[in-house]
Amino acid sequence: MDATEQADRARNALSEVLDPELGISIVELGLVYDVRVHEQRVEIDLTMTSAACPLSEQLMDEVESRLQALDAFDEVSVNLVWDPPWSPDRMSEAARRDLGWS
Repeated sequence: MDATEQADRARNALSEVLDPELGISIVELGLVYDVRVHEQRVEIDLTMTSAACPLSEQLMDEVESRLQALDAFDEVSVNLVWDPPWSPDRMSEAARRDLGWS
């Protein structure tokens, strides 16, 4: 499996991680900024909707656990990033519908 396929597999696994407050996938919410695969290492850039999010650590732990459960990577790194700042524009159309925003 090449790096692109591994990144897609990681992103699919992350689509099963739900924002605990909204019950919507973190991928659909646009919280996953990047997925990079380097051989047996996966690195995720993840943001939160707000720097004051009280569940950020829980969410980051779940992302790490979900990726480790794939048994595809020897190392998982989750980076909490704030640049660019998250905005509702990053959400998928499905997430907007689920929230009644479209």
